[in-house]
Amino acid sequence: MESAALRDELDCSICLITYTDPVMLRCGHNFCRVCIDRLLDTQDGAGVYSCPECREEYQERPALMRNIALRNLMENILLTPPTPTETGICCTYCVDSAVPAVRSCLHCEASLCDKHLRAHSKSPEHVLSEPGTSLEKRKCSVHKKVLEYYCTEDAACICVSCSLAGEHRGHQVEMLDEASEKKKRKLRNVLQKLMTKREETEERVQSVVEHWRKAQEKAAGEAERVTALFTDIRRRLDDLEKRVLREISRQEKEESLSLSALIQQLEIKKDELSRKMRHIEELCNMADPLTVLQEPDTGDLCDPEEGRGDEDTGGHDRQPYDVDDLDVIVISDTFLTLCDIISGIRIYGEGPAYILLDVNTADNNLIISDNLKTATWTEEEQNRPETAERFQCSQVMSSRRFSSGRHYWDVEISRSGIWMVGMCYPSIDRRGHQSIIGYNNKSWGMMRYNNQDTLIHDSKVIRLPDNISSDRVRIYLDYEAGQLSFYELCDPIRHLHTFTATFTEPLHAALCVGKGSIKILGGGGNPDCHWKIQPMR
Repeated sequence: MESAALRDELDCSICLITYTDPVMLRCGHNFCRVCIDRLLDTQDGAGVYSCPECREEYQERPALMRNIALRNLMENILLTPPTPTETGICCTYCVDSAVPAVRSCLHCEASLCDKHLRAHSKSPEHVLSEPGTSLEKRKCSVHKKVLEYYCTEDAACICVSCSLAGEHRGHQVEMLDEASEKKKRKLRNVLQKLMTKREETEERVQSVVEHWRKAQEKAAGEAERVTALFTDIRRRLDDLEKRVLREISRQEKEESLSLSALIQQLEIKKDELSRKMRHIEELCNMADPLTVLQEPDTGDLCDPEEGRGDEDTGGHDRQPYDVDDLDVIVISDTFLTLCDIISGIRIYGEGPAYILLDVNTADNNLIISDNLKTATWTEEEQNRPETAERFQCSQVMSSRRFSSGRHYWDVEISRSGIWMVGMCYPSIDRRGHQSIIGYNNKSWGMMRYNNQDTLIHDSKVIRLPDNISSDRVRIYLDYEAGQLSFYELCDPIRHLHTFTATFTEPLHAALCVGKGSIKILGGGGNPDCHWKIQPMR
């Protein structure tokens, strides 16, 4: 039987009220999950955690274990009605001392202890019940008789006079105990459902918290990888810059030494030429003709090596002090190294997917361009044969299918048109409303209708908060991850939505044009389009 002391044991020592989702530390003490979580949060900065009951310390944040046994015990006790001795109702006739009452007489409107109960009248009109203070409420307000029955039609407690001659005459009635038990059974069923829902909600909360934790870990990991990547790039660029500057400095020193030696040679030659010029001037100023004529010819006064010197320097068209530019081959090699660094930023996945439209699937109100990349709506029906694979709405899908890997493709759409772009299984219906992209569970798409941009799958519509302003959209498929993403190609690129599914069939690109046209861009392209990066080794 429950006692006040036992109820006290169900109170959390932190909030001092009954446990809510009790959890236990390794030391054995129990607390509400929310209470102990908040307390541990305040201890995060201290570097050590402790139990608020026994002060046992933990170097790491302690794990919280659900105390299922305590929770079940708590729920069972709280749902059990209190015993008479704990109601606080005292015997009406024990005026000298407060003696707990064990029963109340509805006829006498008095509460009785064991002693007075033994002496109490046993006649039928003296109806005994559990001890209570509001005994008047247990009598009919009209006939002043004990409420003994329950009218199921009016959902009201009634007395015998109400059932025989009152307003409840002829109604189906039950004894109070019987009706009470029925209601208790219903309440227990409701309680069980609520407990199940609460457990499901708790599990969902834990799942969301775990998902949040994994998302934070993933973001931290990606940030660490990107930081390492750019740190490595900066280091390699710094090393490359230093190497190039050293090479330029080396070449400059070599050129300086070469030019210095050349300058010395030219200075010597200049002095020699000056000496010869002075000698010739002296001859020209001599008055004695015999002396002038006895001197060697003026041509002999010239440097006999002069001709060969011109040949060595390229003749008069090239100055002897001309020097070549810096060795640009080394600098060009530097930029090749820079390209190697950039190309070291590897990606996972393919580049723009090469997509062509399959005319055999095109509706007869679509014109497919000669290069199989543009679909345009027309009122004039095309004379194409009716086949099982041809759409009967303004749709067409690609001839290429994707059953693995990462791929993307871009489209250019009409801003004022009615269109849909996306991907679908080859088993999609080709006739009826259920064949439209997104209006079934075999296709995923983005749609513009009535100047509203939405995303749709299995007839479930997701409205974009803002319409796209660009006329280009990118669709990105990660087959193994089960993700199909839509982007607006603006600056910067804008992520619109990602569908998540377990793909069970190959996927085809699909277009629906109700007005205007859609053009598939690119294709084939550079297989090194950057979708995901990894640090270089």
